[in-house]
Amino acid sequence: MPTKTTTPAPPAEAVAKDAHWAATRERLRNRTRPTVALTICDDLDLRVALETAKHTLRRIKAEADDRPDDKTGPAGIAAAEQGVADAQEAYDAASIVLRFQALPRLEFEALKKAHPATEEQAEDGHDLNIEMLGPELIAAASVDGMTVDDAREYLDTWSEAEASALFNAAWNVQEAARMDLGKG
Repeated sequence: MPTKTTTPAPPAEAVAKDAHWAATRERLRNRTRPTVALTICDDLDLRVALETAKHTLRRIKAEADDRPDDKTGPAGIAAAEQGVADAQEAYDAASIVLRFQALPRLEFEALKKAHPATEEQAEDGHDLNIEMLGPELIAAASVDGMTVDDAREYLDTWSEAEASALFNAAWNVQEAARMDLGKG
């Protein structure tokens, strides 16, 4: 379940001057931290079928755009869209979805600080001991309740690419930004 941020009560003087700030502050208070999903599907045939169905839909839509007078276009598109929906349903049924949420910044900083690089890792230019940080970060960021022991087992036994994807899901959500800086 996504966790909300907490903030102190707004200053009474600011609210009195600008009622809009109270509403803005409430919206800021109720934001949830970023969350990402890592989808794992071990069935290569289902993954290929889904990508093929999506490619077919794109091709049929492009052909329909090239021939606007062709009356069969909408029916072909509808059939291809149903093919994508069916392939997606099969893919989703066979998949495992792991969800990760950004930690509060101070908690993330403390976790990093607790796992400094070893002397050898520092000589190689690393700031952190990823081997020790990885399982703890994954478990802390897991929305699904993955334990440190589970994370360590997966990192140690999965392929290099899959272990990296697991770690990167937990790490990258910490750096997710959902805002734009523009003209005011």
